[in-house]
Amino acid sequence: MTQMIRVTYLIETPDDPQAVAARIAADQSTGTFTDLPGETPALRARHAARVESVTPLDDHALPAIPQAQGVTGPFYRASATIAYPLDSIGTDIAALMTVTLGGVFAMRGLSGIRVTGLDLPAAFACHPGPQFGIDGSRRLMGVPQGPMIASIIKPSLGLSPQDTAEVVRMLCDAGVDFIKDDEKMMSPAYSPLEDRVRAVMPVIRDHAERTGKTVMYAFGISAADPDLMMRNHDHVLRHGGNAAVININSVGHGGFSFLRKRSQLCLHAHRNGWDLLTRHQGLGYDFGPYQQIWRLLGVDQFQINGIGAKYWEPDDSFVQSFADVSRPIFSPADRPLPVVCSGQWGGQAFETRRRTGQSLDLMYLGGGGIHGHPNGPAAGIRAIRHAWRAAAAGLTIQQAAAEHPDFRAAYEKWGRP
Repeated sequence: MTQMIRVTYLIETPDDPQAVAARIAADQSTGTFTDLPGETPALRARHAARVESVTPLDDHALPAIPQAQGVTGPFYRASATIAYPLDSIGTDIAALMTVTLGGVFAMRGLSGIRVTGLDLPAAFACHPGPQFGIDGSRRLMGVPQGPMIASIIKPSLGLSPQDTAEVVRMLCDAGVDFIKDDEKMMSPAYSPLEDRVRAVMPVIRDHAERTGKTVMYAFGISAADPDLMMRNHDHVLRHGGNAAVININSVGHGGFSFLRKRSQLCLHAHRNGWDLLTRHQGLGYDFGPYQQIWRLLGVDQFQINGIGAKYWEPDDSFVQSFADVSRPIFSPADRPLPVVCSGQWGGQAFETRRRTGQSLDLMYLGGGGIHGHPNGPAAGIRAIRHAWRAAAAGLTIQQAAAEHPDFRAAYEKWGRP
């Protein structure tokens, strides 16, 4: 039996959604014309995509949208699942993106189209997937259970390599498990990556020698040139580093694949630019299909925002993203570590734990919620650790604030209505 790649789209159209789905399937496979040279019924049977289902999403027409292609409406929405023969596409990610996830956006007769689901056959397990994932991240950080508490170098821009090293020293002494360069930090003139690595890694080693705890530091090694990114990787590895921040949308699928196949570092994915693909609810991608591609390529840790984030994304979207990255594609080993981030302080731990199925397999990343604590960054880390212990024990946020001074100070600053 032919293996199929199944893609689900949200379509918005003034036409019959069933007919539009059929046009999409034809256009992205054997074509919309008939009686062409070489065309046979057998060829179409082997290679044509087929519409498996079209489900209306509204009981009534949407309001007219007169500026859309000169059409005055009414418009209809439907969920359409189209199956593409694996033999026609193969397992190459570029081919998958081109045929099933890219070309559909050029179709006529649509005021909106969004990729909402992706079901890949087992043949796609040929991709490497995470090298470290959840278990490897825990091992490298020495955190066998519970959330991994993390921070970002702040200010994000402007610190010299030596200034950065001093902040790292303070965070290590405060008891953090993980530190990262901000995604905006790669190799600026005032802090070249090579100099930053040379300044930071002795601090990491000194802390490990004194305490037995090796804090994971993820350096920003992204570059549009894969060879340069690989040289950055090698420099970090040569100086004893074990992690890197990769701006995945900036380096692209090919650049990331090039790195992953040669990498010995734990790869922490920042998805900046993702919002361009998802913020309009009628266009782009849901996170579910988007994250599958990056996981197949080898993301180890995946930033997904958080509860009460400082950016636009609603809490429900974060909760769904957490569920998406926590669900195996082919095996439990292909799950990356979910990174809860974006405006986090200890107060969101309670709702995060409740809404993510009580999971503690996560990294909890605080920037301003640590550096901006009224009693200093060390108190910010202590407050977050206490919040997660209290959440696991079933306490309310008010009860947690009553029994811990550092968390109480954070609550007074960020938690009161």
